[in-house]
Amino acid sequence: MVKPMRGRGLARRNALQDDRGAALVLVIAVAGVLALLMTMLVAVSVNGMRQARSDEDWNASLAAAYAGIDEYQSRLSVDASYYRYGNPASTFQTGGTRIDAVASNPAFGVGVSGPWAEVAGSDGRSQFRYEVDNSAYLTTGRIRLRSTGKVGKETRTIIADLKQQGFIDFLYFTDYEISDPDVAATPSASCYSDATKTTFLYAWGGRSGSCNELTFPKVDVLSGPVHSNDTIRTCGTTFKGTVTTANNKTPLTVNSAGCSPAIFEDSGSPAYSGGVIGMPATNSELKKETRSDLTATDVPRPGCLYTGPTQIEFFSNGTMNVKSPYTRYTRIGDAAATTARASAPAECGTIAQLTSPAGATIAVPTNNVVYVQNVPSVTTDANYRPPSGTGSLPTGFACTANFGWTLGTTAAGNLTGYPMANERPPAPTTYGCRAGDIYVKGKFKGAATFAAENYVFLVGDTSYTDPNDDMLGLVGNNAVWVWNPVRCTATCGSGTTTTISSGSSSATYANLLADNRTIQAAILSVAHTFQAQNYNVAGTQGTLTVMGAIAQKFRGAVVTFNSAGAPVTGFAKNYIYDSRFKFKAPPKFLNPITTTYGVTTWVETAAAFAANGAAR
Repeated sequence: MVKPMRGRGLARRNALQDDRGAALVLVIAVAGVLALLMTMLVAVSVNGMRQARSDEDWNASLAAAYAGIDEYQSRLSVDASYYRYGNPASTFQTGGTRIDAVASNPAFGVGVSGPWAEVAGSDGRSQFRYEVDNSAYLTTGRIRLRSTGKVGKETRTIIADLKQQGFIDFLYFTDYEISDPDVAATPSASCYSDATKTTFLYAWGGRSGSCNELTFPKVDVLSGPVHSNDTIRTCGTTFKGTVTTANNKTPLTVNSAGCSPAIFEDSGSPAYSGGVIGMPATNSELKKETRSDLTATDVPRPGCLYTGPTQIEFFSNGTMNVKSPYTRYTRIGDAAATTARASAPAECGTIAQLTSPAGATIAVPTNNVVYVQNVPSVTTDANYRPPSGTGSLPTGFACTANFGWTLGTTAAGNLTGYPMANERPPAPTTYGCRAGDIYVKGKFKGAATFAAENYVFLVGDTSYTDPNDDMLGLVGNNAVWVWNPVRCTATCGSGTTTTISSGSSSATYANLLADNRTIQAAILSVAHTFQAQNYNVAGTQGTLTVMGAIAQKFRGAVVTFNSAGAPVTGFAKNYIYDSRFKFKAPPKFLNPITTTYGVTTWVETAAAFAANGAAR
């Protein structure tokens, strides 16, 4: 009898049931893993989105900080005095220069309760605030700005140095590429834009006729940036830096007939500058720097005021000797310069010393201004002297000696030793007895600006003791002259003429000082020119080396040259830009009428504020 197979089938079914149970467990486990992976993917995705948003905010906050710099620059361009404003509660200011609060500017906010300014077009999402350090502005023209940008919970901070873009951004700046009309022959009517002959035309603006245009010769090498509001004329000249012009027509520069082309080593030169850079009318703004009644506002440290012809010699120990016979007071205390408010502090030299043949030896007024004015004609002025009669001349001085000239019966001497014996001064640079002329030379140490209401005469080498630290500014309201005296060796001029005749032969003169000349300074002639005396007579001199910057209303000549570009009379040029002027300027040096501020350096630093406004 065969036994039924029920037990074996049951066992098989039980095994199958066991397999199904294991599969269910496996499915559940896999599903759990997949669910966990899904959860992890969602978490990673969400965190990634958060991180991406955080990264986006972090990058945008830097852009907001830059926007703050741009916004502050625009305010400075509209109001040149805006450097004075900020938040006195900020800890970023490092010096004692006054900071005035302006409640209307939210960017000056500090702390948790302080406001933030909005970046335009960001709907309030991007914000910034900035802090001003103007402690170096009055001495170097530099402003430091710390700008913090905020987007979401992210903040970033940058520090930028700002400087006015001015004349010292160029090795050589000229308004008109023609000779000063006070020096050269009278230009024709077609050189002017008006019948009264008060405003010149630029060459690109329609100037024509005999306008006494000057050319850069082949011997000229200009190692630095050059700008002219006019059309530059060249003759094989070498330009090692950028060359820009306000001429917007082709060609931007003109090569004179018969000359080899100019050499422009900068690949982008010449280039159109975008417009005319305006000259100030006078340098009288610098005279304000000698007022003692403005210490609480514009002039915290007054400089020195001298009157009439003033001779200054610099010494390498940081002192200078000053001879100024007409000076009675060296500081004024009000706009009218009345005697009641005037003073004569010892730091500018005692009056007894200044008016003596030995002069006063004093410290260079570092980070300050010296201004030399004409003898005032207003009777209430503290430094007034009548033009003639009793009291018109300082005691012990005369103004009619002929100084041994070969021709002429009388001449206006300036009481300080110029003209020298046998010198034949050129028109119009006669040495006026009551003129606000300054005569400078020597080894300069310090940082200061020297300005003259009339002429600046460079009567010898004027150089730095330390070219890395010293900085000199020279500003003439009228011409700045490289002193180059000559004597007459034959019949010069006619009759009793006391100045060199423009028609006289060069051969009738000889140099009294035949030498090279070195000048280290920022030089500006506001209304006239930078030029060498007697550049067109008495043969060739040495080389005129200027290491700094030159700016002038009219082109000044220092050399004549033949058709091959070789010097015939005067000085060969060697002009080299002082690259420090890219970052700072001599104290209170004049700038163009319309000014903009450029960023010279910037660097990111640790965020100055958290997103809630608290200082970090």
